[in-house]
Amino acid sequence: MTGMPKQTPLPFPDAASADSARTPVDASDPAVTVDPAAEPAPADAELNAVPHDRSGETADDAVEPPASAAEPAIEPAAEAVVEAELLSAPVSESVIEPVTESAADREPEAQAATVPASAPVAVAPAAEPEPEPDQPELPIAVPPVATESRERTQPAHRPWWARLLGKIMAPWVSLTIEPKAPSEHIAEEWHGRPVCYVLEDYGLSNALILERACRESGLPSPLQPLPGDPLGRKRAYVALSRRHAGTLAPSGPPSAKTHSGSLARLLDAHRNDPALDVQLVPVSIFVGRAPDRSSGWFSVLFSENWTLVGRFRRLLAIALNGRHTTVRFSPPVSLRGIVDEGLPSERTVRKLSRVLRTHFRRIRAAVIGPDLSTRRMLIDRVLASEPVKDAIADQARRDSSDSTEAWKKAHAMAYEIAADYSHPVVRSLSFILTPVWNRIYRGVLVHHLDQLKQDAPGHEVVYVPCHRSHMDYLLLSYLLYTKGIVPPHIVAGINLNLPVVGTILRKGGAFFIRRSIRGSALYSAILSEYVAQLVSGGYSIEYFIEGGRSRTGRLLPPKGGMIVMTVRGFLRQPTRPVLFQPIYVGYEKLMEGNSYLDELSGKPKEKESIWQLLWGIPKVLRSNYGQVVVNFGEPIRLNDMLAQHAPEWDGRPLEEEDKPSWLSATVDAVAEQIQVNVNRAADVNPINLLALALLSTPKHAMGEADLLAQIALSKTLLAELPYSDRVTVTPHTPQEIVAHGEEINVLERIAHPLGDVLGVDGDDKAVLLSYFRNNVLHLFTAASWIACCFQHNRRMSLAGVLRLGRSVYPFLQAELFLPWSEDEFAERLVRTVDVFVRSGLLERVSDDDGGILARNAGQTDEVFRLRAIGHSLQQAFERYYIAISVLVKNGPGTMSAGELESLCQLAAQRLSLLYAPAAPEFFDKTLFRGFIQKLRELRLVWPDSEGKLAFDQRLDAWAKDAKVILGRELRHTIEKISPEMAAKPAAKDAASA
Repeated sequence: MTGMPKQTPLPFPDAASADSARTPVDASDPAVTVDPAAEPAPADAELNAVPHDRSGETADDAVEPPASAAEPAIEPAAEAVVEAELLSAPVSESVIEPVTESAADREPEAQAATVPASAPVAVAPAAEPEPEPDQPELPIAVPPVATESRERTQPAHRPWWARLLGKIMAPWVSLTIEPKAPSEHIAEEWHGRPVCYVLEDYGLSNALILERACRESGLPSPLQPLPGDPLGRKRAYVALSRRHAGTLAPSGPPSAKTHSGSLARLLDAHRNDPALDVQLVPVSIFVGRAPDRSSGWFSVLFSENWTLVGRFRRLLAIALNGRHTTVRFSPPVSLRGIVDEGLPSERTVRKLSRVLRTHFRRIRAAVIGPDLSTRRMLIDRVLASEPVKDAIADQARRDSSDSTEAWKKAHAMAYEIAADYSHPVVRSLSFILTPVWNRIYRGVLVHHLDQLKQDAPGHEVVYVPCHRSHMDYLLLSYLLYTKGIVPPHIVAGINLNLPVVGTILRKGGAFFIRRSIRGSALYSAILSEYVAQLVSGGYSIEYFIEGGRSRTGRLLPPKGGMIVMTVRGFLRQPTRPVLFQPIYVGYEKLMEGNSYLDELSGKPKEKESIWQLLWGIPKVLRSNYGQVVVNFGEPIRLNDMLAQHAPEWDGRPLEEEDKPSWLSATVDAVAEQIQVNVNRAADVNPINLLALALLSTPKHAMGEADLLAQIALSKTLLAELPYSDRVTVTPHTPQEIVAHGEEINVLERIAHPLGDVLGVDGDDKAVLLSYFRNNVLHLFTAASWIACCFQHNRRMSLAGVLRLGRSVYPFLQAELFLPWSEDEFAERLVRTVDVFVRSGLLERVSDDDGGILARNAGQTDEVFRLRAIGHSLQQAFERYYIAISVLVKNGPGTMSAGELESLCQLAAQRLSLLYAPAAPEFFDKTLFRGFIQKLRELRLVWPDSEGKLAFDQRLDAWAKDAKVILGRELRHTIEKISPEMAAKPAAKDAASA
């Protein structure tokens, strides 16, 4: 049989875009191989952009003076109009969000002004000495359309020095201009009026690059003076800062000017000539943004960053990275609108300069990421906060030591936690990982990322993926970076802080936390404050709310610790709304598969070590791990959750010591919804479908025709009963899926004269395959429940199916994080029955009792397929019955919840050893813990005065319903192996008497 066509190859840097169709492509085709020199993905949206002042920045021609106390506050309404103007401009699809201004630039009245609750205010992170409030974009109204017709720009005569230097620089510089045709976009608001360009930094190289970009785009030349030459420099561009760093000659004393001379002259010209209306076009220039285009390590080191470099370093950057230069034109702004505001001339210049600086910071943050190299300053802010200072004082009292020793301990804890983000390291890692991903994976597909780019601007983004493998955070950070999105700060366990590896991860944005923070009030205070600083500073964060990697393939019950810190950090400073972004990561093969198998067999988890990592690298590089799919789920807005679960919160900041009663319920609701939305973004890959089919048989094998039919049925159910609009399903045919399973060594084909048999080689592989079945188990819940009802019953009423389904649904919902209410689940059952009837698996034989349903008699193909569908949920009901059986066998008041949990696990392990070797969830104590907790929530069991579990006859009635689902032999076996407590209280009393 021919192999399955290879999937779209790894989109590193940009092979598979979000929402791209999962179309099979021959990977041998050179057109689809991953090329490190491919064009970089543009920064389509500014996610989590945090503005920072660039070190060493000095104003071009001027330094702005402090505002006069007599000056009126800036009109927010007028500034909002300009912000709307820029937001509507189609510049590389970037979204420009509210930004910050420096404290020195603020007007006294503006500082005291009240910020409307509807306007989110971004707070600058520790890279700034003082926080900055919102600063809207270029404060003017949209200019009216000029009545005169536009004249087509005529080619300007270039100065001789520009022609000479341009020819020298041409072989070293290649431009990517955004938008691709800026003349078309800018001309819409230009209307034939003169254009003046604004650069972030002055420099000869920037002037030459700008002139070339304008020439290639058909825009007016920046080297030709404006009409009347109001700048007085025979040019049509200005710059906000000048490079003095690294020059051979001393720069001399700071300029005594108090305003930008070039901008001031331009604005004065507008006051003197009412007909003049120059269009100001901000232009951002980046040399060496794309990591995938770097040809060597030096290119990475001299790539674009936040440092204001000198002339020599700029020369090296152009020599090494000039071929990957990006020029981004922003929307034009009419200076006439600024002058017409009527502000004093000096204040107008300061205001325009300030807004331009914040605009350039935002664009820089969107393209190369925010300036995150602030470990020391962020730690200083954490240690200087009041909650941490109080915790240090308490620690000193407990240790009977002086405050200096306690401060040193706190400082060491903060340094142990804090990330040390390094842009060159991130670029270097992306450069290294590209060939690694291409070697070990056959492709990585990304879906629904475009939706995130639409939702995220203006929000503090918290990425909350499911946790299946150590590859999760590496893949996610790399994907975000190559798609032009700032990589997040990642919460990592302290066990990963290995020599060398820990340093690299820390410089890639990871910050390390201990597995348990109980018993250390100081550590808890420092960690909470650090997270609060990240949230208020606008840094994106990533953490795994499951607390660890899932060993069974199911989502684990969420742990709310990091969510509590995130929510409290927002409540302390509710300026930037928080957006939780659930992410589903689906694999076809796991690197940690063998270690998971050992742990599920009862062996203790091996501690991570650098030698273990190095020893495993060659094996990993020789392996084929199939394809990976990353699906972005529906985001969760914290403000919406607070409005639903904390209506009494009025939006005002809370103090650190405040503990509102609604906080715990809100955190639990957020955690639950995250898991629900992760499951609603699941991907169904070929291995998931193979696992669902093969593990339903005793020997984990099927004839080829039966396997193909079973896979086709699963795809039919997914198509006719869609779980969510974000669920993705492999487009491959059943034949291609089988071929793919053979190719990556999941299936074994046994030739036979009566037809080939396809199966799993060995119980170990079957256990590992159950991991991938559990990934998508929730998608088939309704179908599996109906199939289970007909495992041991040939006929059953629809009303009975629905009644039992409602009774068992709360337990399934808690375990599988299902999104429906009981009524919605019942409706889904009815729709599933209709699909079964159309597929010939069931038939309606009577209209009594809502309709009597029947399956075929004997061992027909339809019965075989129905049994295979129900098998995936059968083991869940077996676990439920184990817990009920242990409770009933021991009687009420004999064991605590913890004791019941342990006895259930022992009974399940024995059942698995005797009858079901491919059932790793039988070894997972958390599944029993969740079932017992749901029993307590439904008041089917409750703790008595001594902490023992009590129950009544309702539990007996619930156990009787189990005979509908479980066969007599299996129920008898479970009852037989259910253990009893070593000594019941009555027996103890009799013994003591």
